[in-house]
Amino acid sequence: MATENKKALVYSILEFLQKSCEDGTISKDDTEGIEVAMQCIGEAFGVDAEDEAQKKLYSTKPANLLSIFDVYLKTKSSSASKSPAVETSATSEENKAAAEAKKAQGNRKVAERNYPEAIKLYTEAIALDDKNAVYYANRAAAYSQQGDHEKAVKDAKKAVEVDPKYSKAYSRMGHAYFCLNKFQDAVEAYEKGLELDPENATLKSSLATAKAKANANSVERSAESSTGAGAGGMPDFSALGGGAGGVPDFGALLNNPALMGMAQQMMQSGALDNLMNNPGIARMAQQMMSGGGGAGAPNLQEMMNNPEMMKMARDAMSGNNPPPPDNDKQ
Repeated sequence: MATENKKALVYSILEFLQKSCEDGTISKDDTEGIEVAMQCIGEAFGVDAEDEAQKKLYSTKPANLLSIFDVYLKTKSSSASKSPAVETSATSEENKAAAEAKKAQGNRKVAERNYPEAIKLYTEAIALDDKNAVYYANRAAAYSQQGDHEKAVKDAKKAVEVDPKYSKAYSRMGHAYFCLNKFQDAVEAYEKGLELDPENATLKSSLATAKAKANANSVERSAESSTGAGAGGMPDFSALGGGAGGVPDFGALLNNPALMGMAQQMMQSGALDNLMNNPGIARMAQQMMSGGGGAGAPNLQEMMNNPEMMKMARDAMSGNNPPPPDNDKQ
């Protein structure tokens, strides 16, 4: 004996067939055969589509069999379209795990100073997950360590593009720019990094060093434009005039804006103390103080054109070494 659910289904089928005969879906030639089939189906399941009691019990109106079937097809289609997305998501998680493993291997190679192999591993990590800024920043550090600073800048910029709030990318960028002698670019990179991580001691120290180099370059260019350049970019002190034995006109020295700017920069940075603590500089100062204006006094122009003297002055003002790279891998 048919269950109530089955009778309800049969009732809906009979309704559908009856409507199809009436709206012309079924041709008139076939209508008679369908009506016979409907009678047979109804008798087999004990359903009469004309019975008002059964109509109230089994009818699904306002829905009908066709609309119910349409809902099923749409649900099925939607489920089918979502299945690949779930699979893609699962694959992505697998890729992320594999990328992390590659990154960890790359970090170990950096610790071993095997930078080409580290770069290879970071590149493989990026191929698996190109939306992780850490991989680009770590590869930038490896490029810098082997002296390829242009590629380091490129990778650091890509890291910022992927994650604009990743401060370590700006640290790597600043270091690469510094090593390329692009000191103002380095300053800007370090400053952006500090905006994101104000308490980062490495960024603070690197910014100070980059600013010193940028300022030293500015003073040196100013000196060249004001007095003419001597050897090694130092001012041409011959233009300042001098007395017997090469003693300079100290009034002219004090009134020279380029020289005073250089002196101010050295005092502010503490470089003047370092310079005067150099035994060679101290000895020259003593000679000037004891030699007076006679022939024993050293010629200042000759002193400032001395390569060793110029190197000591430049080193004291700005330092020769770049700030240490931030090699804290993640």
